[in-house]
Amino acid sequence: MSRVDLVHNKDVRGESAERFARIHETFGVVPNMFKAVANSPAALAGMWGFFGALGEGVLGARIGEQIAVAVADRNRCDYCLSAHTLLGRKAGVTAEELAQAQKGTSHDPRTAAILALATALVDHRGQVEAEVISDAREAGLTQEEIVETIAHVALNLFTNYVNVALDVPVDFDRVPLTGA
Repeated sequence: MSRVDLVHNKDVRGESAERFARIHETFGVVPNMFKAVANSPAALAGMWGFFGALGEGVLGARIGEQIAVAVADRNRCDYCLSAHTLLGRKAGVTAEELAQAQKGTSHDPRTAAILALATALVDHRGQVEAEVISDAREAGLTQEEIVETIAHVALNLFTNYVNVALDVPVDFDRVPLTGA
């Protein structure tokens, strides 16, 4: 049971109602996470806007979902792990790639470098050594990709914290955490 009320379509007004309509168009439903966040129209606007902005970024949906899976597993957020595993599959990420991402790894060198940066950020709460950034650059990541990776981590920390702190009921097929 969620620790806050889940706001339903009939109870939202104004811009939040418009966002719910767009969320419903995207997912076919309004997932429980958005219903929890809708308790704050400002938080809902921020979250949805952040998703939209990163959706147009250079990393693309496949990498974005792999980052989300890695961050969710580290934060023990089964809601986000389950949701982003489904979204990753829809974005063309294989089951093997998702399982690797959950552990913060990849066979693809570029993806591995992005996930190494993302997991270091989570593990060290952003307090990474200069070497972490230089390793990302040496692996061929551009400054844009580095900053965008940090943005993906920040968004996923927000969603993880919402779902874990508020005990939002998972409305996707559950994916087991590894505790990587």
